Amino acid sequence: MPYNVLTVCTGNICRSPAAEALLRSRLDDSVRVASAGTGALVGHPVPDRMAELVSAAGGDVTRFAARQATPAMIQEADLILALTVRHRAWVVDQVPAAVRRTLTLRELGRLVSTIPPGTFDPSALPDDAARLTELVPLALGERRRHAGRPHDDDVVDPYGRSGSAYRASFEQITSGLTPILRALS
Repeated sequence: MPYNVLTVCTGNICRSPAAEALLRSRLDDSVRVASAGTGALVGHPVPDRMAELVSAAGGDVTRFAARQATPAMIQEADLILALTVRHRAWVVDQVPAAVRRTLTLRELGRLVSTIPPGTFDPSALPDDAARLTELVPLALGERRRHAGRPHDDDVVDPYGRSGSAYRASFEQITSGLTPILRALS
């Protein structure tokens, strides 16, 4: 069985498809990555500005079409990466049992980066599904260290804004993904 990751933003046309495409381009076939929106612009493609950034980083959104998140999608996912704290709350409101497998993308990146060295050895595991299965609980265990401190775990919504807003959003996505992908390799 593949490990299912679902990325979630509002319209499912900028942030969550970018995260989906980047993860899909870097993870092996043992992980299935999809995305959806809390208020999706169903059927819409990724705007050119975001598509160009994703493509330059090795991702592919050429055949992407936005879709609405559903409770069934949430229940099926092993890991839900929300792009803001509000999206995380929406997911958990839809499926309360998803609370322990729903984080913001930037939160997971932050937590993974504080796992003590030597705690996680990806080379001892056969594939990315096994690595994520072990890594995510370790990251969740790091929440205690971060409690009580303010964190900005949201990725800015660039939709309809300037090229610099798209770049800022994309950089927040990639900076959140970097420690996760580094830990898996």
